[in-house]
Amino acid sequence: MKSNSQPIKLFVVVAFSCTSLLVSLTPVLAKPTLSSSLSDRSDAKTTLAQATTFNLPPLPPGPPPGGRVRGGAKRGEPICPLTKPKLTALVPFTKSDEVINVWGQTTVERPSWFFYVPYTKNSPDEVEFVLQDQDSNEISRLPIALPDKPGVIRVSLPSTAPVLALNKQYRWFFTINCNKQTISPPTFVEGVIVRVELNPTVVKKLQTPELLKQYAIYAENGIWYDALTILAQLRQKNPKDATLQAEWRHLLGQIDLDDIAAEPILLEQP
Repeated sequence: MKSNSQPIKLFVVVAFSCTSLLVSLTPVLAKPTLSSSLSDRSDAKTTLAQATTFNLPPLPPGPPPGGRVRGGAKRGEPICPLTKPKLTALVPFTKSDEVINVWGQTTVERPSWFFYVPYTKNSPDEVEFVLQDQDSNEISRLPIALPDKPGVIRVSLPSTAPVLALNKQYRWFFTINCNKQTISPPTFVEGVIVRVELNPTVVKKLQTPELLKQYAIYAENGIWYDALTILAQLRQKNPKDATLQAEWRHLLGQIDLDDIAAEPILLEQP
């Protein structure tokens, strides 16, 4: 068994959380309180250290989802200043025949997305999050208020938005327009999310009150968004916890987002 000072091998990715909307992760079971899980955190870490692997599920049926995990433009050069790291979606992605597929699963009716944003509230003219159904109909369009420093932010689907239907593909876009007065294209990332239903055996396992154990179960079953949200909220609640920091680094490292792992997790956009 590995000690808490030794890196823990994972296969996952993540990012940040917020204090006002932690309750947005409400899958098919009753959600435990954070305090109850943290009181027994050492046992959960032991379980996590034994075997936590993010099992990337196969691509959803139909045309490949495609997408863009790093900031870019549809045509020409974006007007936003070049940064390192670039605008980045914290989502698994695969490459096949030079095609990048950006997608992940959730069990939540109104999930959350995580993005590293290298710009601040005083730089872009407009920042938006857009969600479409598989027929390209707009489901939700949210204006995004950036923080006063670069970092990982969380964007949650509001209670006024329709819930995600099971086994349907939804396409999301996170777009930054740094100068609306020009014809240059905005910088953006995009991908696909699919809401799935877990089998009763997994649902029963998720009834544990320990969030770290829930995180491991979601990861092992390929539920990226739910695993990411739990780990992000634990990290924000306990930013100096060395074990959680290691989990975060390895999770992002397994999806080739090592450069994002050291970036701060900021408050959720209002």
